[in-house]
Amino acid sequence: MLLVYTQKITPRLRYTFKHIIARILGIPVDFTTKIETFIAHNEVKMSYAKQPLGDEFFVRSQDLLFEQGIGEVDITIQSWDEVPCFFPTGEKSDIPFDFFAASFYLLSRYEEYLPYVKDDHGRFTAGESLAFKNDFLHLPVVDIWSHKFLKIFTEAFAGVVPENRSFSYKALVNIPAAFAYKKRGAIRTIGGFVTDVVRLKFSRFLERSAVLLGMKDDPYDNFEAFIALHKKYQTKAYYFFQLGNYGTYDHNISIYKNVFIRLIKNVSDYSKVGLLASYASFGNNDQLKIEKQRLSNTINKPVKRVRQHYNMLNMPQFYRNLIDLEFTEDFSMGYHNTLGFRAGTSFPFYFYDISMEIQTPLKVQPFCVQYQGQEMEVPTEEISNMLTQVQKVNGTFAAVFHNVVLSDRNEAWKEMYIKLLKESHHATSH
Repeated sequence: MLLVYTQKITPRLRYTFKHIIARILGIPVDFTTKIETFIAHNEVKMSYAKQPLGDEFFVRSQDLLFEQGIGEVDITIQSWDEVPCFFPTGEKSDIPFDFFAASFYLLSRYEEYLPYVKDDHGRFTAGESLAFKNDFLHLPVVDIWSHKFLKIFTEAFAGVVPENRSFSYKALVNIPAAFAYKKRGAIRTIGGFVTDVVRLKFSRFLERSAVLLGMKDDPYDNFEAFIALHKKYQTKAYYFFQLGNYGTYDHNISIYKNVFIRLIKNVSDYSKVGLLASYASFGNNDQLKIEKQRLSNTINKPVKRVRQHYNMLNMPQFYRNLIDLEFTEDFSMGYHNTLGFRAGTSFPFYFYDISMEIQTPLKVQPFCVQYQGQEMEVPTEEISNMLTQVQKVNGTFAAVFHNVVLSDRNEAWKEMYIKLLKESHHATSH
């Protein structure tokens, strides 16, 4: 048991230490504000304060974990053995910066509570983030800091035996439309043909015709291929079905079509299923509740997992809405069009509501890669580098794909999907 002395035990402090020390590093941790209790503790201990009590292991604290609410935070980026960091400490500190406060800043998404320029969909973009502006978005810095801290800490306390952690991979499959052409109804089908002609997309016109005539498989209907691949590499996939009403950004077929119901039931029998919350449900809790109920009625199970279509997040309201509707896991923590670690970590973490100063029961699974469309080139080298970084810290590499990814429309993305399955299977079986 690691005992931490601090002058004040706040919800922020407890949240951050529990996540880093207990969940990432696997070391039980407790806290005290009593000097005599700290001195009497004969096991592993450290202090987190402005000044050390004696010659104990000491990390000098910045003010962030002892404050309440949101305020302007002065941040200067430095380097810790070539890893970017911020909130520097003095010479007495065993760690050259307050990595607990820095971790809280990233995990809580503190910067997303501050004023920022939204994109056309009202989103916080990667370009607004501290990590992007300072070129460390591609690094799970919270995880790297934690493991560097562990190395220094275990050198000081040889008896510390952290719990074993192993690398894991999560494939997240968005299903905004189960089929590209099939089962869309006469009006939408005719409209699709007209659009193909008007936009001079003759290859799409021919493909649509071939699918509807039964001469070719629908390019989105790859579910049997997903099943076979994941069985082969012994890796579970998470499938997120969009069940909203048809709209400008929501294009799935009707949930009341038997073929769609059977598909969802079949997928839920062998894998984990969640809700891909529609674009229209963003900020509309009544609509989100309807979609959750539709999925629950279809699979005859409670629906606990969710992803927001287009990664529409607004802190903290979106997560409060999920909690109100009794979701327990969210998979939206990433950027729509930029690779990287939005919260600075690959590990799942609990959402901390800064406005209410509480750790909530909602677990957030961040992702660092998202399928960017068949026209986009695959950033193979960047993805491989991030995978290596996550493997080094025994984290969770989560990547978001689309059910079209296993079609022949873009062989490069298909190869990347299979490559990640192969590499993760190799890593977890050795």
